[in-house]
Amino acid sequence: MSRERDTTHFGYQEIPRGEKTSRVRNVFDSVAGQYDLMNDLMSMGLHRLWKRMAISLLSPQPGEVALDLAAGTGDLSAALAGRVGEEGHVISSDINAAMLGLGRDRLIDRGVVANVSWALANAEKLPFADASFDLVSIGFGLRNVTDQRAALVEMHRVLRPGGRALVLEFSRPVLPALSPVYDWYSFNVLPTLGRWVAGDADSYRYLAESIRMHPDQESLRGLMETAGFERCQYFNLSGGIVAIHRGYRV
Repeated sequence: MSRERDTTHFGYQEIPRGEKTSRVRNVFDSVAGQYDLMNDLMSMGLHRLWKRMAISLLSPQPGEVALDLAAGTGDLSAALAGRVGEEGHVISSDINAAMLGLGRDRLIDRGVVANVSWALANAEKLPFADASFDLVSIGFGLRNVTDQRAALVEMHRVLRPGGRALVLEFSRPVLPALSPVYDWYSFNVLPTLGRWVAGDADSYRYLAESIRMHPDQESLRGLMETAGFERCQYFNLSGGIVAIHRGYRV
């Protein structure tokens, strides 16, 4: 078996494919307690606007059934639950038990419980039947998946015909002057914040590296198309630091 098939990236490191899931789990076990605070600090609050735009582009409708992958502390899950209403339902899913538990507690504290359930699940091997959902979202999680194409194929599989999928993820700045500033911030400020706030600089260094290893906007659109999605398009936010990709199952 070739080296390309035997290994994958963990940030800038090349590691055996079988190790990535556990390494990513360790990262999020470490940062779970300060995850929301760090998101606010790292993005200067912009992550809330990015998520709001993602929900707007996904356009959940009352009565629809949604799956939120890599749900983390539940921001997208809560927004989806509010939009699909009492007639709809949201499954908030994550591969990391610590993050899923934290997200469940946060949603319960906010009173978002009537139309939400939780599932510990691997995005590459979803435990759901074909054509189960009207909507599938994954926010800031696809770059941590070992086999991104497999995850996208699974997202396509569980969607009903006419359903839509959305990927909210860090991407490539499209403004040339922005790239060096963004790189300096990512590799100097983020690990420092991680050390001060979460007591873990290495995890935030990995997160910065994982963004650079993630496919750019056009490459990710191509991956979605090869996974079966149609009418794929993306929307750059904050100069391309973040991009929202949307595709449909027809």
